[in-house]
Amino acid sequence: MAACAKPVYLDAARPLGERVADLLGRMTPAEKVSQLLHTAPAIERLGVPAYNWWNECLHGVGRAGRATVFPQAIGMAASFDPELMLQVGTAISDEARAKHHQALRQGRHAWYFGLTFWSPNINLFRDPRWGRGQETYGEDPYLTSRLAVAFVRGLQGDHPIYRKVDATAKHYAVHSGPEKERHGFNAEVSPRDLHESYLRAFRACVREAGVACIMGAYNRTNGEPCCASPSLLQQILRERWGFDGYVVSDCGAICDIHQHHRVVDSAEAAAALALKTGCDLNCGQTYGALLAAMDRGLVSGKDLDVALTRLFTARFRLGMFDPPSRNPYARIRPGVVNGPAHRALARRMAQESIVLLKNEGSLLPLSPGIRSVAVVGPCALDFSVLWGNYNGFSGQMVTPFEGIVQAVAAGTDVTYSEGCRASGDRPIREGEVNHVTREADAIIAVLGYTPALEGEEGDAADSDEGGDRRRISLPGRQQQLLEMLHATGKPVVLAVCGGSPVDLAWAREHIPAILMLWYPGEQGGAALADVLFGRVSPSGRLPITFVRDLASLPPFREYAMAGRTYRFMAEEPLYPFGYGLSYSTFVYSDLRLSAPAIRADADLAVSVRVTNAGSVQAGEVAQVYVRDLEASVPVPRWHLEGVARLDLAPGASGLLSFTLDREALCCYGDDGEPLVEPGEFEICVGGRQPDAGAGLPACSNLARARLRVI
Repeated sequence: MAACAKPVYLDAARPLGERVADLLGRMTPAEKVSQLLHTAPAIERLGVPAYNWWNECLHGVGRAGRATVFPQAIGMAASFDPELMLQVGTAISDEARAKHHQALRQGRHAWYFGLTFWSPNINLFRDPRWGRGQETYGEDPYLTSRLAVAFVRGLQGDHPIYRKVDATAKHYAVHSGPEKERHGFNAEVSPRDLHESYLRAFRACVREAGVACIMGAYNRTNGEPCCASPSLLQQILRERWGFDGYVVSDCGAICDIHQHHRVVDSAEAAAALALKTGCDLNCGQTYGALLAAMDRGLVSGKDLDVALTRLFTARFRLGMFDPPSRNPYARIRPGVVNGPAHRALARRMAQESIVLLKNEGSLLPLSPGIRSVAVVGPCALDFSVLWGNYNGFSGQMVTPFEGIVQAVAAGTDVTYSEGCRASGDRPIREGEVNHVTREADAIIAVLGYTPALEGEEGDAADSDEGGDRRRISLPGRQQQLLEMLHATGKPVVLAVCGGSPVDLAWAREHIPAILMLWYPGEQGGAALADVLFGRVSPSGRLPITFVRDLASLPPFREYAMAGRTYRFMAEEPLYPFGYGLSYSTFVYSDLRLSAPAIRADADLAVSVRVTNAGSVQAGEVAQVYVRDLEASVPVPRWHLEGVARLDLAPGASGLLSFTLDREALCCYGDDGEPLVEPGEFEICVGGRQPDAGAGLPACSNLARARLRVI
């Protein structure tokens, strides 16, 4: 009877730790090493199925066929809406579970159909030249933290036993270009910048969201390879933050340790160093050298077991060794994938992500019954500008041109011309442009970047910087095309696609209406039309600063925060972080603090009343900024510490409440340690950043108060 008893690891009633230990105790050293690679093979004699750990869901389940395509991450960040981000994360994990279990029913254990997702990318978008900035939530540590925590919670679910899917916060840490040098680059950063700026979102994901996985970056940070860094992986992540999940390398990063960083001289030494420092899973093949490393005495069986315990704990928590009937997430059906509810959510997120940068003379919204509209530009009928990168595919993709055609009245004439290519020097099709604009009452120019022009190393085929950018101007002949459209004398609305700041200085002076569309996802064209024709009022805010020129920035390779982002820039930007217009106006009043003076360890309650003083229903993004007026160490000019959205009818008002904790008021010493100093602080609440954007119109006032910390 005993010989036929169910093994402990297959007994779902037994404690998780016992099950994992029992399974590991049955494996040979070679089997153990095989399970430390992202392409983990089956162990048939133990009933362990093959598993590929690599999966992506940056803004929808990626690279696995049909899925709902939400706006690119930087576009979702422009919503400033953590609650909506939670819904998006939940929808994505619904689709992930449905696709995974359908694949299993088909007998497939394929790449990109697992349950361990290497998203979100929470690196700071510290420099507009970085091609992967589009994958992030922008330049602000607080906003990135709030959106990342919400997204991770949506992905991982709230079941007491099973995780819905595993989220991965990446790339840990101090990683944001240059792409060409990432495999051997050393990012040098001060303790203050490290803890105040670069680590805040990772800390929040670990402590607040219980993120399952952390991905180590390719680069070195202060001399240590990130995937073998005692400082990052041991001292900070596990000892200080108490992280109990698993760490995965970026793909090929363990190989970089000896081939490009050259901190050791062999694959065996690189694999041993990374494993013993705390990198549990190798995306790549270098951990295959661990058997040889064991023979050389560089690692022990105990070292393998530490990593494998973390990895198999994750697989058990995902329900991979339990009957599907025990796991509620296994019952999510394929019909949710790109279903009507998720498409509606994608449209709502795209609506909230669109930023109105200019609306001179209230040109917008246009009337749906306008007599004639010309849609011009290389991004108007291009599916790739909906996708961004790390994307899935939807059968419901709506380009800007299609969205406009669907939105106008039956009697409206809509004409179209590509005008010019997105990049390159091929001439503008002047005759065609003149023909389609001749009778137009308004021109909608859809210009900007495509994923071929900015992105990850090797992916942006038309980038001459490995995915990064040397220039931030409109690419190719697009600026010339825009000037040609302006010269017609007709009203021009400029909709800008892309995942990063664009030089719009000429457009700001000459074009009456400008919208930032980002890479807006499958419903991007419909959402653009909703805003253009007034179905919804725009409410997005810039999650990044639009600088006037790159010459005002520190060198790309420098990671000091001085001179970077709205928090530390002295130069006036073209468009500031947090900026965005509305079709309405809002009044902030009755700003109240829970006390005029608080102790350094106390929380501060902040409340404010917001009133829609305009004539249309509209959404507003309230932003709370803090300034330390008497700090003894360098501190940001202002820093965001609260966001809230509300939708108000004309004349209606709402009361918003915020809690500012110790982190919102702390500064960081030279050693990187946080402290709250006694002194005077200023609290500012409004629909924009304080003291930025001279000469720019605003849709709200700013409410201010003083606070003393004693």
